[in-house]
Amino acid sequence: MHLYFLRHGEADWPDWTGPDDERPLTGHGKKEVAKVAAFLKQLDFSVDHVVTSPLPRAKETARIVADRLHWKLREDPVLKPGFDTPGLKRLLHKHAGSDLMLVGHEPDFTGAIRALSGAFLKLSKGGLALLDVDVQQMQGKLLWLFPPKIAKAIR
Repeated sequence: MHLYFLRHGEADWPDWTGPDDERPLTGHGKKEVAKVAAFLKQLDFSVDHVVTSPLPRAKETARIVADRLHWKLREDPVLKPGFDTPGLKRLLHKHAGSDLMLVGHEPDFTGAIRALSGAFLKLSKGGLALLDVDVQQMQGKLLWLFPPKIAKAIR
């Protein structure tokens, strides 16, 4: 299966006084994710589902991408901060045979990517990684990693 990991866009509000779990995307974050979605549309591929963390910054990111690409969107609480290898395994088995885009948080995504592929990387806000995963073996190969600035460079 192909498994895409998309980190939510920028949600850094310097004067934010609410709970961290309620932070929305910034205006810049929304624009950057829209550019990433436009870039993905040019790649002309699809996934069976976009599965997102329930936190606002991830849901907003997922909604922008899913709407732009006309993909099905689902929310799964397993993708909240604290997402780990057992949660990943449950999620992959729940969606067996499907190509998925997961939208969530750091450092959880780099941990999941490392557990699957052994790759050491940093997933930028709005960054996207693609893995080819053998769900039975819970092993994968990192195929590519795109920081969001690539979406700006390619038109």
